[in-house]
Amino acid sequence: MKAATVNSLRGEYDPQRHAGLYGARRVKAMSAVLLSLMLSILDYAIANVALPSIAQDLHAPSSRAIWVVNAYQLANLSCLLPLAAMGARFGFARMSQFGILLFLIASVACALSHTLLELTLARALQGVGGACIMSVNIALVRFIYPHEELGRGIALNGLFIGIGVALGPSLGSLVLSVADWPWIFWINLPLAVAAMILAHLALPETPRNNVAIDTIGSLLTVASFSLCGVGLDSLMHADMIPGIGLTGGGIISWVLLLRYQRGRREPTVPVDLLARRPFLLACMVGFMGFVSSNLYIVAMPFTLASAFHRGPSMIGLLIAPWAVGVATMSFVVGRFADRFPAAVLSSIGMGITAFGFMLLFMLNMDASNLDIAWRTLLAGMGFGLFQPPNNRAIMVAAPAGREGGASGMLSVARLAGQTLGALLVAGLFTVFPHPAFICLGCAMVVSIVGCALSASRKYLVD
Repeated sequence: MKAATVNSLRGEYDPQRHAGLYGARRVKAMSAVLLSLMLSILDYAIANVALPSIAQDLHAPSSRAIWVVNAYQLANLSCLLPLAAMGARFGFARMSQFGILLFLIASVACALSHTLLELTLARALQGVGGACIMSVNIALVRFIYPHEELGRGIALNGLFIGIGVALGPSLGSLVLSVADWPWIFWINLPLAVAAMILAHLALPETPRNNVAIDTIGSLLTVASFSLCGVGLDSLMHADMIPGIGLTGGGIISWVLLLRYQRGRREPTVPVDLLARRPFLLACMVGFMGFVSSNLYIVAMPFTLASAFHRGPSMIGLLIAPWAVGVATMSFVVGRFADRFPAAVLSSIGMGITAFGFMLLFMLNMDASNLDIAWRTLLAGMGFGLFQPPNNRAIMVAAPAGREGGASGMLSVARLAGQTLGALLVAGLFTVFPHPAFICLGCAMVVSIVGCALSASRKYLVD
């Protein structure tokens, strides 16, 4: 029997064959990945629920308290690609462990904050820790699962993202019902310690490249995302002069970055991967999917409150079917993601999501809770069907050795889509007096465009 086969039977990782892990070793490694993922997803979702309590306790207006959320997301998005490149240099497992440690330290800083500025800075640090985890998350899955089972691993990853999103608001409400807001950060400590121990013991060693860290490229990447993010946020809130200045600075940073990275072996922004049509299309489809989902997720609470006159507790219950649908279908689609192309599965999923949004858009004002819930569930199930096959398409389109860049771009597509979706909601709420159903209509249109773009892969790539 060949040595590689023996290694596989023993549950050991074979770097030459990229055969993945087997048996108990795979279970332990994937548990470490999923626990660290849950840590970052849960905390992001929980913080949203605590914003009113934080604003009241720290004597801050709601418009400024929102930066407790924005600081995390912007730091996360800005640092994903530089940290993915560093993960490829120092090892994906090490990057994940460093992220967990940084997340733990930042959680303590958040819990001990006494001013909004302190909390915002601590949340930004927490976002960097989350970026360390998210930038290499899917790259680790690629080394834990063999190629022919990669779809199952990515689907399991999507399932836990759905669970984290679903549990976050409920867990946050439960914590706030018995304790003050700092405890939403204190509860991270046991989770982070457990994730740290499991990651140290179970995550596989992965190949490392010998490319030097591109400091200038990394700084330009952070500046490009940060300036554009803050600038667009200012524009959407009608702060025109700072918005134009910051957005303009971000565009200049992007031009400088792309010119600087032209011809580099492994650029921080993986323009070489984006030159591959399958990779580019999968990233664009993922981006469109998350723009549409956040147009729904951010605007729907306001729609339920203003148009359907539901109270806060009922709003949470009526939004929950979205996360249930995403989690359920993410689990089911894992059995098919390795057998059917993303051009089929993801297109069907986005089509179902668009149909669900259309049904919600067409609801009468006297619609019952059941009418709202099953339409929301349908849209969520479509999104759960769309996401894992598309994520798999991103990873398999990247050549061996570029797992870090592919994993980073996957997360960038998700976070950039979520950020733009939220900014569009802010802009629509600024321009229109009653924008609730306009946001749902926009979510439907973006989903249809994403569906068409996904289906085009069958003809443009194959």
